[in-house]
Amino acid sequence: MDYIELSINCEPRDPWADIAVALLADLPFDSFVDTETGVLAYIPASSFNKDEVENLLHVNFPEEEVHYSIQDRFIEQENWNAKWESDFEPVHVGDELSILAPFHDQSLAKKHVIEIMPKMSFGTGHHQTTRLMCSFLLEEEVKGNRVLDMGTGTGILAILAEQLGADSILAVDIEDWSVENTIENAERNACTKIEGRCGDMDCISENEFDIILANINRNILLRHLPSYSDKLKQNGTLFLSGFFNSDAEDLKQAAGEVGLTFISQKSEENWCALKFESSKKD
Repeated sequence: MDYIELSINCEPRDPWADIAVALLADLPFDSFVDTETGVLAYIPASSFNKDEVENLLHVNFPEEEVHYSIQDRFIEQENWNAKWESDFEPVHVGDELSILAPFHDQSLAKKHVIEIMPKMSFGTGHHQTTRLMCSFLLEEEVKGNRVLDMGTGTGILAILAEQLGADSILAVDIEDWSVENTIENAERNACTKIEGRCGDMDCISENEFDIILANINRNILLRHLPSYSDKLKQNGTLFLSGFFNSDAEDLKQAAGEVGLTFISQKSEENWCALKFESSKKD
């Protein structure tokens, strides 16, 4: 598949680069790389509509607050992995976890190590939301649990869940190449308890999950919250990320309306992750 690389430069960079990511995530952009002046965003060439992007930024980027420029370039399929390899630096989550590619120095590894080849999938660990979710999961009692990973991307959270002792993990994504990448990365990390599945909530017939992980975006999370609540077992745990700190109160309120109790919050820069527990059911 051919891709478009969209380069967005912002002055000031913060928080506008993060705002650009949140806006573009609602379009078919599926991968992002931070730069010193903004962000690189990637989208299948067949789905790219430059007028749509320009209008989205024009509406949401006030001239009096930010100056920005965009530039796009075509990337052929065979150049995609080379592009990721040149950009993909090792990722460390505290002293507990290292996310490495096969070409990285393995001596950099921390206590837990996940080796991935990201290909076209979002979720290399470089984004704040992935690190926040990993941090939450590292603090959780995962052993023996049934886990649902929504919007799995490269499968990082599913792989970490298995490394932490989960009994079974269902890793779901709407993009078939993400599911394929998750399966490849699961095999790369000797995982045997991860099932990859392509689809949305309607592809999940299972219920009674101990843990649900959803690192997607605000609008999809709000739409899916009732389903997450239904599929959690009594006193099960839900972790959400993929949104800004400013969105947290809306998500807390919506979660409370479907029987989910807010437990705690983590933040990195302007990004946020939330932990909820399923309220006791009659």
